[in-house]
Amino acid sequence: MAEQLKEDLAAVIAEMEKTVAEFPENVMAQHHLGLVYMKAGRIEEAIACLRKAIELDPQSTESMINLGAIYFGQGQLKMAEDLNKKALSVSPRAAQAYANLGLIAQQNNELDIAIEHYQKAISIDATLATVWLNLTSVLTMKGDDERALEAAQKGLELDSESPLAHNNLAVALYFSERYAEAQKHMEKARELGYSVDPNFVASLQEKLA
Repeated sequence: MAEQLKEDLAAVIAEMEKTVAEFPENVMAQHHLGLVYMKAGRIEEAIACLRKAIELDPQSTESMINLGAIYFGQGQLKMAEDLNKKALSVSPRAAQAYANLGLIAQQNNELDIAIEHYQKAISIDATLATVWLNLTSVLTMKGDDERALEAAQKGLELDSESPLAHNNLAVALYFSERYAEAQKHMEKARELGYSVDPNFVASLQEKLA
């Protein structure tokens, strides 16, 4: 199955490369080839295509956001931040750009700024499950247990099979002193393949003893 997927992806890349070679000024062709390169792990080629797309169309919000995601993955947070801010200057209601800025602020331990960005993202698109999960983590770190629990419940509602959603809800329930419910979601997170923090497991078991 894995080999088949690789072959299929290689075929898609070959076809899209032909299109880009024939129409090098086509913004969407450059953008989509960049995304496929990302999926294939060909990062430098993905960067080149997304940069070209932005060069061809300075309004290409999606290219900016995706290029920012690559830089974030490389730890180049300032470049990622600049690209997402540029995307917002073009499309002020780009929810994913706000979500990404929240993640960057969280990485920089700027928790209040992260919360502000996450809240802005979900005010635009409340269906972004990952944003609710990230917001849960930051609110938990801030000790805002009530809001963390609300965010965790919303995240799980949007993605009931997410191991991280179950883990985050378990932690939020723990801090709300709802230990039996926390254990249920902790076990579900494990069942779904999440590596639950052993210290959290020990602390929860102590509370349940």
